[in-house]
Amino acid sequence: MAILELSSFEMMEKEFGGEQCILQFGDYELSVISGDGAYGTKIAPYEIAVFKSGNITSMPGITEDDDVLGYLTSEQVDTIIKKMYFVTGVSPEQL
Repeated sequence: MAILELSSFEMMEKEFGGEQCILQFGDYELSVISGDGAYGTKIAPYEIAVFKSGNITSMPGITEDDDVLGYLTSEQVDTIIKKMYFVTGVSPEQL
C-alpha cells in the first residue's frame, strides 16, 4: 500500500529558511513548502507546485488554474498527494 500522507515524509530545512518536501511520482515531482517564502498562514501553512522534467507544469485536477497553490492545510496536501498517485499510478518517493 502506498504512503499518501504528508506526515509520513520529512520536511527538510531549506537553505534560506522554511521547509520543503519533494515527492517524485515517476516523471512528476510535487514540491511542498512551508515557512519563509511560502504562501501560507499558521492555519494553512503549505504551498505546492508540480514539476515535470524540472519545469513547473499544470496538472489536471491539481494545478489547473495556477502553477502554485498556497494557503493549504495538511489535509489538503494529503488530498493532492492522493490525486498525484491516482493520476500517475506511481507511489511517491521522497527526494
